[in-house]
Amino acid sequence: MFGLGFDPNYLLFVFVPTIILSLLAQVFVKSAYSKWSKARNGAGLSGVQVAQQIFSRSNVRSLPLEGTPGQLTDHFDPQTNVVRLSQGIATVPSVASMAVVAHELGHVQQYQEKSPLIAMRQFLVPAVRFSPTVGYLMIIFGLMLQVTELFWLGIIVFGLMVVFMVLTLPVEIDASRRGLQLLEASGIMVTDEDRSGSRQVLTAAALTYFAAAITAVLQLLYFISLGSRNRD
Repeated sequence: MFGLGFDPNYLLFVFVPTIILSLLAQVFVKSAYSKWSKARNGAGLSGVQVAQQIFSRSNVRSLPLEGTPGQLTDHFDPQTNVVRLSQGIATVPSVASMAVVAHELGHVQQYQEKSPLIAMRQFLVPAVRFSPTVGYLMIIFGLMLQVTELFWLGIIVFGLMVVFMVLTLPVEIDASRRGLQLLEASGIMVTDEDRSGSRQVLTAAALTYFAAAITAVLQLLYFISLGSRNRD
């Protein structure tokens, strides 16, 4: 097996693309959020009020809303069946608040309707809680100890996390699609600015998941290339 020394291929094909993708995603998210968190939505509703309107006007069953610290830390917790909203989203009647809340309720709808995408991703959750760490350790020790079988087993274990990351992308895109539909169907999205701003915020957020998925795939392909080069 190959040693653990510096490999320029990793720098060129994994590290640099990962940094570029991550920075671009962060720039897009911060830019979109900064712009649309200052723009008042047409209905004049805070994030909490948007959620309440969607609950009352759609097939999404009502569930508790809780606060969570930080910025853009909003999420739906399927374990406790709670939607957690940051203060900037929960209390501000902005276009960004509308978009973020709708996205999280899109996730709620996925779970309530038992979306196949969610089911597939949830099936992998127990495995991905340990697969990145265990996979890395197997790969590293496989390299150090020159044990080919351990190296490839590590790749398989690491691959579970990659599959999870790849499945996350369509799940998030679907949640955004559902969220926009919920806003329209509930009569909350009333202006063209609401529509364009919400799409910009959700598109920017999707880029972070795209960057994470590409990064995971690049890492997996690099590890596979190490094993293939050794075998050749």
